[in-house]
Amino acid sequence: MKGIITMIGLACCLTVSAQDRYISKVWVADNGDGTYKNPILHADYSDPDAIRVGDDYYLTASSFEDIPGLPVLHSKDLVNWHIIGYALKRQPPFEHFSVPRHGEGVWAPAIRYHNGEYYIYYPDPDFGIYLTKAKDPAGPWSDPILVAGGKGLIDPCPLWDDDGQVYLVHAYAGSRAGIKSVIIVNRLNNEGTKVIDEGVLVYDGHTLDPTIEGPKFYKRDGYYYIFAPAGGVSTGWQLVLRSKNIYGPYERKVVMDQGASPVNGPHQGAWVTTQTGEDWFLHFQDKEAYGRIVHLQPMKWSGGWPVIGTDKDGDGKGEPVLRFKKPNVGKVYPVQTPIESDEFNGTSLGLQWQWAANPRPAWAFMNPGSGCLRLFSDKLPDSAKNLWGAPNILLQKFPAEEFMVTTKLSFSPSKKIENERAGLAIMGLSYAGLAVKYTKQDTYLVAINCKDAAKGTAENEQMITKLTTPDLYLRVTVGKGAVCKFSYSLDGQSFQEAGQAFNAEVGRWIGARFGLFCVRPEQTNDSGWADFDWLRVTQP
Repeated sequence: MKGIITMIGLACCLTVSAQDRYISKVWVADNGDGTYKNPILHADYSDPDAIRVGDDYYLTASSFEDIPGLPVLHSKDLVNWHIIGYALKRQPPFEHFSVPRHGEGVWAPAIRYHNGEYYIYYPDPDFGIYLTKAKDPAGPWSDPILVAGGKGLIDPCPLWDDDGQVYLVHAYAGSRAGIKSVIIVNRLNNEGTKVIDEGVLVYDGHTLDPTIEGPKFYKRDGYYYIFAPAGGVSTGWQLVLRSKNIYGPYERKVVMDQGASPVNGPHQGAWVTTQTGEDWFLHFQDKEAYGRIVHLQPMKWSGGWPVIGTDKDGDGKGEPVLRFKKPNVGKVYPVQTPIESDEFNGTSLGLQWQWAANPRPAWAFMNPGSGCLRLFSDKLPDSAKNLWGAPNILLQKFPAEEFMVTTKLSFSPSKKIENERAGLAIMGLSYAGLAVKYTKQDTYLVAINCKDAAKGTAENEQMITKLTTPDLYLRVTVGKGAVCKFSYSLDGQSFQEAGQAFNAEVGRWIGARFGLFCVRPEQTNDSGWADFDWLRVTQP
C-alpha cells in the first residue's frame, strides 16, 4: 500500500468543487426542457425544510441516528440540488450516541437566516430542542446548545417578529411526552438561544387533525401562519393555520392532500418564494423502503390562504403534481444531483456517506496514493446481537427506485481471531448482504441475512465459495418494490448470483440504506482491514 493514509473517522467532508455538476445515472428530476418531475430528490431527506437567501436555496432534513447529521443541500433553482455539508459532525450526548440509537437523534429541523447567520433548530425527542448556527451554510456550524430541555419536545421552528420579539413553535411526541396532536408557541430570548416561558397551546388537533406536528412559522400581510402536517406520515394532509394574533385563535384550512394523485400523505415541508415572486412548497412522501422522498409543488395565494399543487375543482385545496414547469429564478442553471458514487481517490469521503453512530477515529482512512478507502475492523459492541447494533457501518440513502451498486474490495484479515469480515449490505429492520469472512486459516464469501434484526434475532449465513485471492467485486441490484439481488465477481466482468432475493425494509423512521462494513467479534491489539477501491451507483 503506497501513499499517505488520511484519517477520516470523525469528518465526512468533500470540497464543493468536487461535487459540482455531478449527475446521477439513476434519477434526475430536471427534464432538460424547462420542466421537472417529482420527486426532485428520490432519496430519504425526511421532514425537509428550506429557505432562500439571495439567489441561493438551502435545505436541511431529519437525520435521526445517522452521523454526520443535519445535511445541508444547496440549489439555484429548487430542482437541482447537491450536498454541501452537515451542521452536526457528532451528535450530543456523545457517549449516548456512540452506539446506534435507531429512530432517536435528530427529528424534524428548521433552517432560517437572520442577521447574517444561518440558524438550524432541531429536536432530539429524548433530550430537548437544540440550536446550531453558521456564517456559511457549508460550515463550520457551532456546537449545538440546548434551547429547551425535556422529553417529547419536537419539530421546532423560530419566528423573529416585526417588534423584535422571538418565538418558537413546536409539537409533542406522544411516545415521550404522553401527549401529541397539539401545537405550542414559546417565547425565546433576544438571541434565540433559550426558551423563556412555559408556552401557550395555540392549536389542539385531537378532533379534526390528529397527529398534527412538524409546524413551520411564517408571517405574511399581518397574519401569522403555521404550516403543519396532520393525519399521519403515510396518509395525512397539509394543514395551514392563520391568525392575526400569534397566540390565536387560529383559523384552519386543509390546503393539500393526495386527491386523485398517486402521491400518498403529501405534507410537511417548506414554503419558499423565488426572486421573481413565485411561491413553491417542498414536502415529503413516505415511500416505505425508499424513505421519505422530496417533492416540489407550485403554490399560490387565494383569499389569504395558500393553495399547494394543482386545484382541479377550485375549492382551495390542491393535490400533488408529477410534472411541472420549473421555477422562474431569473435564469437557467445546469443539471445537478447529489453525489452517489465514490472513487475514493481523494483525502476525504464523499458527503453521501454517514455512520450509524458517532464515529471513532480509527474506523476509516483514505489512501489517496492508492485511491482507496480503508476500513479497519472494530469489535461489535457487547449489546449487538447482529449488524443492526454495529456503529461502524458506512451507509448512504437509496437514490432511486431502481439502481445497482458495485464495489471492488481487497480483504486483509488480521488472522488473530476467527470470523473477522467485511462486505456490502442493505440495512433496515431486516438486512442482507455479502461478506468476505476469515475462518480456520481460509477466507470465504458468505451471504448474510437477518430477518427482524431490530428485534435481536440471529443472523443466518450461507457459504458461497472459498476465496483464493483477496480481491473481489460485490454487487447488489435493487429493483421495483425494493427487491434486492446480490452477486459477486472475481474479475469484474462475469457476475454470479449469491444468496436469496431480499426485500429491503425501512429502518426506524428512515428508509433502507446500503453500505460497507468491516467488523470482528472480539477485541484484539490489532485489526484486519478492507480496502475499497471504489463504489459505483449505476443503472441495473
